[in-house]
This record gives sequence, C-alpha cells and structure tokens, in this order.
Amino acid sequence: MSRGADLPPSSPSAPADVSLQRELGLFDSTMINVGTIIGSGIFIVPAAVAGYLHASALVVAAWLIGGVVSLFGALSVAELGAAMPDAGGMFVYLRRGWGPIWGYLYGWTNAVVINPASIAAIGIGFATYVGYFVPLSAHGVQGVAMASIATLTLINCLGLRQGAVTQNVLTLLKIGAVLGLVAVGFLGAHGGLDRYQPLWPGAGIAALAGPFGLAMVAVLWAYDGWIEITYVGSEIRDPGRAIPRSIVASIVLVTGIYVLASLAFIYVLTPAGVARSAAVGADVATAVLGGLGAALIAVAIAISTLGANNGIIFTAARIPYAMARDAQFFRACARLHPRRRTPVVALVTQGIWACLLAGSGTYDQLITYVIFTSFIFYAMAAGAVLRLRRLDPGMERPYRTWGYPVTPLLFIGFALALVGSTILQAPRDALIGLALVALGLPFYAYLTRRARVAAAASPAVAAPSA
Repeated sequence: MSRGADLPPSSPSAPADVSLQRELGLFDSTMINVGTIIGSGIFIVPAAVAGYLHASALVVAAWLIGGVVSLFGALSVAELGAAMPDAGGMFVYLRRGWGPIWGYLYGWTNAVVINPASIAAIGIGFATYVGYFVPLSAHGVQGVAMASIATLTLINCLGLRQGAVTQNVLTLLKIGAVLGLVAVGFLGAHGGLDRYQPLWPGAGIAALAGPFGLAMVAVLWAYDGWIEITYVGSEIRDPGRAIPRSIVASIVLVTGIYVLASLAFIYVLTPAGVARSAAVGADVATAVLGGLGAALIAVAIAISTLGANNGIIFTAARIPYAMARDAQFFRACARLHPRRRTPVVALVTQGIWACLLAGSGTYDQLITYVIFTSFIFYAMAAGAVLRLRRLDPGMERPYRTWGYPVTPLLFIGFALALVGSTILQAPRDALIGLALVALGLPFYAYLTRRARVAAAASPAVAAPSA
C-alpha cells in the first residue's frame, strides 16, 4: 500500500454532523462531463486543426484519435474513481498512488491554475459572445465574465440539486445547438461533397508528423474536462458503476459530436476555408443562414460556455474542500452549509480567485497554463493505476481499466508528448505553469509542520508525511 493510504479521512475542521450527500445519478454525472468538455473549443479549434493539416481525412482522423486518447485516459481514471469515490478526484488518487505531496501539488495547482483559470477563460469566452448583441469594451467583457462567474457560483452555493439541474439544462441545450448547427451545415445549399478535397495532403508521412502533433495539442484541449465528474465522487449514487459509465459515455458522445461537427464545417467551407476562419461555427451558420445564423451561433456559443463553466464551478470546489478536510488547505474551505450541504466557502473562494484571473490576463494565456499543468497530472493519474495494481493488489476495484496495461501506457505517452510540445512551443508560459506548481511547496511545508504540531498536541489528528 502506498504511503498516502494512511491519511485521515477528515480533520477537526470539518463538522462531523454535516456531510456531502450522494444525490447525483448516472444522467447527472454524464451531463456534468459532457457539459464541461463541450465549451467554446468546437467552435474555435477546428480552424487550428485544419490550418495544420490542410486535408479532410487528416482533420477527421485528428478528432477521432483525440477522442480515443481521451477515452484511454478516461478508462484509466475510471478505475481510480470507482475504487476511491471521494470528493477531490485526482487529489485523492495521486495522494494514494504517489504520496501526499503529489496529491497536494495537484490540489494546489487546481486552486491556483487549472480550474480557476478554466473558469476565468471560459467566462471571458462567454462575455465575448454576449458582446455580439451588446457592444462591450475590453473592461466590459471582463465585467460580464465576472458577473457570470459570480451568478453560477451563487447557484451552486444554493444546493447540489440546483447546480445539477442547471448543468443538465445547459448541457442539453448545448448538445441541441451543436447538432442543430451540424444539421444546418449538411442540409443547407452552400455545401457539397467536392468541398472535402483534398482528402489527403501531398506531403509524405514524415513531413506530417510535426503538424499532426501540433493539431493534436489543439484537439486534446477541446476534449479536456472528462475528469470533472471524479471531483464529486462522494456525491454520486452507486459510484462504482456510475463513475466509469458516465466517463466513458461522455467521451463517446462528445467524440461523435466533434466528428460530425468537423465534417459539417468542411462540407460548407472546405478545409482551406475552415483554416482561414477565426470563428468557424459563426462562419458556417452565416454562410447558410446569413445574419440570422450569426446571431443564432452567438447564442449557442454563449449557452455552451455558460454550461461548461457551471460544470467546472460545480465540481472543482470539491478539491479545496477535500484538501481542507485533510488539513492541506485553508481550514475554512472544509465548511459545509449546515442545511444545503454545499462547500460554500470553497465555492466563494474559487469564484473570487477566478474573477481576479478573468480581470488580469487573456484567454489564450490562461488556457496555455491550464493545458500544460493539467496533462502532467493526467499522466500521473494513469501511472497511479499501474502503481496501485502493484502496490495494493487487494484494493476493491468495482471497475478495472479496459485494455490494461496498454490503455494507461498509451495515454501516458500522449500526455507526455503534449507536455513536451507545450514546452517547445511556449517555453515562457510553460515555465510560469511550473512556477505556479512549485509555489505550493512552501505552503505544503508549512501545512505539514502545522499538522505535526497538532498531532503532537492531539494524538487523534495525524500529520501528512512528506
């Protein structure tokens, strides 16, 4: 058993008579994941993918491979989620698989970079599309983004069901919007099968390796978010079955939607037209429906980004909550509302930090930080599946990773390739991401010492090992 397994489940900062409740079903869980994955990426990323690859078959292959790679990661993490259905997700898995410091660094990075930056960036994306209807200055975009973050945070403070119902409605609306755009593209008079030319570029396989790798970085960003449901593992009914099923179902559903959308975009614009488009979804809708199409796609993207943000806000606050219960974060974040049983302090703290990020940086910069840091920990989570199979073979595993050990090994390879590509393409941003991770080390040292002092004073409180 790993050295993280002996940590206490909670600390005195968490009231014993108030706990999270298992109220989320399979449908809720799937909608959380789908709604978080499908944000603004499918309306923006296809241009970058087509710009790198220049051929229909390669573009579609990139989206399919991205779905398969994400599925490999999802299948790996599903084993951990079914075995350890606790609040905090990978904070719990990495702590158990690699030791307390790695769980802490993941949790710290989420509190500082991964989820707050996602919330801020998606909030800015939402506000940008609101600007289609109401002219906004740069400060106005930031203000609308902050207001949307604050509103969604309030909804999720009101109760678990309020957050889940909001997520379900927004996710169903966005699925309908994307599929509606696909239908408009295929049924309109502006497309044709001839627009799929060229199917394959004239360059050789060796020359395509570099561009294909860059395209995969963009594609995997569009699939990011499949991990979200594990953050609320302690609030899912029958987690041993629901967590794996919801993770797999969400990836399969999103892959189908992304491939159909990519085919529809090319059908209308051609690969070169998609590559030239700054907002491919809007350009497709405008080409088919004119000004009405542009307005409809702006509404669709606004709904899509709002749903993605609600999913992250809903789930991500459980990470600092779980850390605080283990005396590895600010103690106040372990508090639950006595009646609504939501981690209100963690939610509000997360919302404030995300608003500050929204007002201090650009969308592209924030996303770069998120991608780089998140895939480091994704690779470690897949590695934890391998490590725990060896160190703790007796652990109860309601679900075992399909294709083990090939599936987690392949995902680790792709995740590390993405990390390496980010370092080569944006070394400055990568260094900032690493610095933000390392910034947690002094706090970890402080919290560890504080826990040891508390353990000495009260034998019932255990200190985390380094």
